[in-house]
Amino acid sequence: MKRRVIASVLFLAPWTVLPLAAQAPEQAPARAVERIQREVRHEILMLPYYDVFDNIAFQVEGYKVTLIGQVTRPTLKSDAENVVKRIEGVEQVDNQIEVLPLSPSDERLRLALYRAIYGFSALERYALPVVKPIRIIVKNGHVTLEGVVDNQADKETATLRANGVAGVFSVANNLKVVKSK
Repeated sequence: MKRRVIASVLFLAPWTVLPLAAQAPEQAPARAVERIQREVRHEILMLPYYDVFDNIAFQVEGYKVTLIGQVTRPTLKSDAENVVKRIEGVEQVDNQIEVLPLSPSDERLRLALYRAIYGFSALERYALPVVKPIRIIVKNGHVTLEGVVDNQADKETATLRANGVAGVFSVANNLKVVKSK
């Protein structure tokens, strides 16, 4: 029985190897890329410790997923990579997520910024969803706002509120204005 298995492998090998060697690397179909994007987004949002102070983005190129962003916990970086690796069709994960330094002053700033932004009456509607649309990233006293808002006034208000928090050195506002449906 072992001879038959070996013989069939030797017989099939030339037929299966030649066509693959003659072709360029296979590109993922558009439907596969869209499915992978949906599943990656879902898996990231379902991470148990992913919160308003973390920002994870991704890029899908064929069957390769690149993770980028900033997180407050080292375990969140590895958790994100592990859940993405398990998605059907993903062949490679490039994890470029930055782990923010542990700092008591940054932690204090995060809480103060959360209160200043989400506690302000004009912006409190953004506090309603489970996944907050305004991400607050603090690194050594420098603040970056990521995510989406409904209009330019909300974007500017978030910047003003963040700049008003004592101890903040600078605020980079990367919020995108996208009208919600």
